[in-house]
Amino acid sequence: MSDEWRIYRNRNKSDGDHADWSLIASPPWRQFGPLPENADLIVQDPVKEFPAEFYYLATEKVIETINVALRLRRPILVTGPPGTGKTSLAYSIAFELGLGPVLSWLITSRSTLREGLYEYDALGRVNDMNLGDKTTAPAAPEADLRNAASDIGRYITLGPLGDALLPRRRPRVLLIDEIDKSDIDLPGDLLHVFERGWYEIPELIRERDQMVRVRRANAPDVYVSGGRVACHEFPVIVLTSNEEREFPPAFRRRCLQIDLKPPGKEDLITIARKKLSADPDEDVIEKFIAERGTEGRKLATDQLLNVLYLRLSGQGLSDADFSSLQRIVFASLSEPAEG
Repeated sequence: MSDEWRIYRNRNKSDGDHADWSLIASPPWRQFGPLPENADLIVQDPVKEFPAEFYYLATEKVIETINVALRLRRPILVTGPPGTGKTSLAYSIAFELGLGPVLSWLITSRSTLREGLYEYDALGRVNDMNLGDKTTAPAAPEADLRNAASDIGRYITLGPLGDALLPRRRPRVLLIDEIDKSDIDLPGDLLHVFERGWYEIPELIRERDQMVRVRRANAPDVYVSGGRVACHEFPVIVLTSNEEREFPPAFRRRCLQIDLKPPGKEDLITIARKKLSADPDEDVIEKFIAERGTEGRKLATDQLLNVLYLRLSGQGLSDADFSSLQRIVFASLSEPAEG
């Protein structure tokens, strides 16, 4: 794959405005709404810089899959055991391509599509309306509540998926974490939104002729016109799964899939050197690999990094003390903790 064709290169260096998304052609069937003339008014993202250093080690196949997904405007389904870097992959893409802070949606068995799109505080609005109706005096505080209750946008907050689908010149990265923990219907519900690239807020349909200001979590308010939110650039969507369940073929077909394997010794040495800025104890790495290979035991790479840090910073620790601490940190993720 030529370097010119690649959008994401896993260089672990932020390129800021590296990718001019208007020049990256998409398939005709993955082209979405036009960029509104007042796009800068509709959404203004906060400026948030990533750390000066962000390191992620990706294989050539992972890099190729990410680039195919970016060019086809398709979600990326990342599977693999805990601790193999599934979540970090989303941050690596956002960091290198300068796409701003990652929008994150942690899935539980109770998560719904609407939760990901937006929340409507109907109860809060009703309470404000009831308090406002207690007086007719225009100067009273209750009158302010009555006026506020008439502004429905005050009671609508976009969720991470709803935020990701706002019309932008450059996409945002959306991390949908642990999708395998979802209700059985959620993957199918997501497919409809992924295919269309838009959604409606029924509470705002009656305001079709107005630009309604709505809220976002930890970000400036945005404007919604006609009750519909439609993306211009399809967001970079990374879904992670610990493979606790199977997904329907229709869902898998619409995603590009990456299966992350636990890194080998050389990769672990490289990761540890970058993360710790020092040569790691290779005996510890070999012990980690041996324990990770034991049937029924699950260990994550960050557990190894924690032990290597203790070895580097543990002045005064005897070998016996370090061995005891190592057993604590290397506790299997698949077994209950010992008393």
